[in-house]
Amino acid sequence: MSIRPEYPVTRKDDTVDVYHGTSVADPFRWLEDDRSAETAAWVEAQNGVTFAHLRSIPFRDALRDRMTRLVDYPRSSAPEQRGPWLLFARNEGLQNQPVFYLQRGEEGPAEVLIDPNTLSADGTTRVAGLTFDGQARYIAYMVSHAGSDWQQIQVIDLATRMTLPDIIDWVKVSAIAWQGNGFYYSRYPETAEGEGTFSSKNEDHQVYYHTLGTNQADDRLIYHDPEHPQRFHILGTTEDERFAVLEISDRGQGKDGNAVLVQDARRPEAGWMPVWTEFDDQLRVLDNDDDALLILTNRGAPNQRVVRVDPRHPAEDQWQVVIAEREEPLESVHTAGGRLFTLHLRDVTSRVAMHAYNGTHIRDVELPGLGTAIGFDGERDAQSVFYTFTSFTAPATVYRYDLATGVSTVYRAVTLPFDPSQFETRQVFVTSKDGTRVPAFIVARKGLVLHGNNPTLVYGYGGFNVSLPPAFSALRVAFLEQGGVFVQANLRGGGEYGEAWHQAGMKEHKQNVFDDFIAVAEWLIANGYTRSERLAMQGGSNGGLLVGAVMTQRPDLAAVALPAVGVMDMLRFHTFTIGWNWIADYGSSDDAESFGYLHAYSPLHNLRDGVRYPATLITTADHDDRVVPAHSFKFAARLQEAHAGSAPVLIRIETKSGHGSSSLTKQIEETADVFAFMLHQFGVTPAFT
Repeated sequence: MSIRPEYPVTRKDDTVDVYHGTSVADPFRWLEDDRSAETAAWVEAQNGVTFAHLRSIPFRDALRDRMTRLVDYPRSSAPEQRGPWLLFARNEGLQNQPVFYLQRGEEGPAEVLIDPNTLSADGTTRVAGLTFDGQARYIAYMVSHAGSDWQQIQVIDLATRMTLPDIIDWVKVSAIAWQGNGFYYSRYPETAEGEGTFSSKNEDHQVYYHTLGTNQADDRLIYHDPEHPQRFHILGTTEDERFAVLEISDRGQGKDGNAVLVQDARRPEAGWMPVWTEFDDQLRVLDNDDDALLILTNRGAPNQRVVRVDPRHPAEDQWQVVIAEREEPLESVHTAGGRLFTLHLRDVTSRVAMHAYNGTHIRDVELPGLGTAIGFDGERDAQSVFYTFTSFTAPATVYRYDLATGVSTVYRAVTLPFDPSQFETRQVFVTSKDGTRVPAFIVARKGLVLHGNNPTLVYGYGGFNVSLPPAFSALRVAFLEQGGVFVQANLRGGGEYGEAWHQAGMKEHKQNVFDDFIAVAEWLIANGYTRSERLAMQGGSNGGLLVGAVMTQRPDLAAVALPAVGVMDMLRFHTFTIGWNWIADYGSSDDAESFGYLHAYSPLHNLRDGVRYPATLITTADHDDRVVPAHSFKFAARLQEAHAGSAPVLIRIETKSGHGSSSLTKQIEETADVFAFMLHQFGVTPAFT
């Protein structure tokens, strides 16, 4: 389809690292310095080639316009009810950021509380994490700029609607947990600007308490563990603010669980009481039931269960089972109206039930269909609760659930600028290389003909216990309208079937994830959906690693590869920002055994000279301080050097954006470019109405 572009020349140096007796060249190491003039010039040159290619695609602008029309519809989040207030977010259609509204009761007028679109000229300032204080007098919230994971906490007075002078900086991986006249938060020590703020390793996570009306410099240090600088410390409080709950993770040491310490406001002299001190299992405090804690855990239950623990007598043999483990994984548990709402997954779709705090099953919640339910959070005296339901063909719709009657009613309906009923979803189960049954969702127009030539996009993730349930995307409709087939593969490494499914795709078992993805793609070809020349593979972050690994192992499998913000250098990922946090899932090249399997699949290190790789559009962003852009920079440089084919292998580097688009405008532009690139390589010229 394309003439091979003239790629910028990328300088190589003689950097070599030695891992456990094995020498590994890293000639593009200099691209890790994303603040150097040389790297900036490289980025500019690469973007010059990439955007020249994208501009040459004749239908690029029309595709972007169609996507803009598709996403132009009002949509709202489920309200959070606290005291007299309902808090929710709403986008009228094309606003770069959703606007936060506050209304008194369900019938009161909605008034703008915070409009993030007014905080920056380009719409890349985000607001998130809005948290009421216990008396519903204040809301603390987090502000981030240009897609960065660094956040600033601000506070608004709900009576005056004025922002208080309290400013909390250097916040990352944090909750906001109110107690009394202030709140707890987590932060890192201040880093001088210009010294790797967006790429240097983040260590020494600390918990502070801020009293309203004081300066951050006067905040009280609550917890600090300098002997373990690569631990996360996240503090929350129970709804009645009696218990402060500190969760500590040690993922930098390869541990995939967390410890739990609590402070009881009624017994301050007891200090921090250890509830669980090991790091191999996950425990999350849901709420307190008088003196006891209700905890969601996978300890002794890979599919999770709920237990009651007395923090004064926390020995495991004293735990009481409240909700037992089931064959279906317990994805999450929520509290409202003095009830527990359990969300199980059955073949990746939601099943919800309501229980008493003693575990008694009250009733199953009847959902609108097969799909994904999110929400069911509320105060202890709530009479109703809100939730959102969505699927691949149903937009996220807000429902109100009456706790007494068990009836769900639509609270906020959604009107789309297109008819989603023209599409349908099918779930299939594919046999992977080792015989494992792997689910995948297939979304396409009704009446799809299996002639082996349909443009097909396979999306996957497969890691970190993250499930990929059904979800709606208006932007994706622009592809489906053209006869496209979207496939979402639920790979091992995720949480779709509990902790055993997760562990089957982590560390030394990571190859299972790639094998699962390959099996899904081959099944689609064998069953007449498509052929390799009309197949694309896509994934972001850990999913970008997935695409990078599959395209290096099976360059013949697909015509197009779309790795986004991927972890491409598996030998050095833990040296940047919070990359050490991923050691629990990946392992570390510092360990001899882990080095062996990491080096065997690391995308950067498995590109081979003279191979025809798929047409590739790598996407990343200059403010991604989670998976730093150096991963994509180095992979792009090596791919352009190794690639023997004429298909373009390009990198698109967004500005003022991070690990995901920082505004709706940027999301539309990037998605349109990715889909235009893919369709152009397929030889498909879309027709738009």
